[in-house]
Amino acid sequence: MADIRRVTDGLAVAPQLLPQDMATAAALGYRLVINNRPDGEQPGQPTAAEMQAAAESAGLAYHHIPILGGASPQQLQTMADAIAQADGPTLAFCRSGTRSITAWAVGRAVAGDDRHQLAEQAATAGYDLSAVLGV
Repeated sequence: MADIRRVTDGLAVAPQLLPQDMATAAALGYRLVINNRPDGEQPGQPTAAEMQAAAESAGLAYHHIPILGGASPQQLQTMADAIAQADGPTLAFCRSGTRSITAWAVGRAVAGDDRHQLAEQAATAGYDLSAVLGV
């Protein structure tokens, strides 16, 4: 299984997951998987359809919110809504985990959460978002 990094009680991020990782994610207590990776970004990566089938087979909810570059306001809102409506902890992934945690943190900052606290949560998970969050 990929390097899962806990950000909050309700969110963890990871680099690229594989279809066979979905059963493990479910066993670890995750209830929603968010794929922030566009299809075809890298040769050999699993498609969103393959990941969705594996997630649903493992009993997980699944959202594909592909982010290329920076997330749009609509993508930030879609991700925030998906996490808020999840029936338990969420595991979001992209190539390295950076897009996933950045989209989450920027979305939370836009919603009014403290930017310093968000940067601290990201740092605890191994991501430096101080420049992105302006802290």
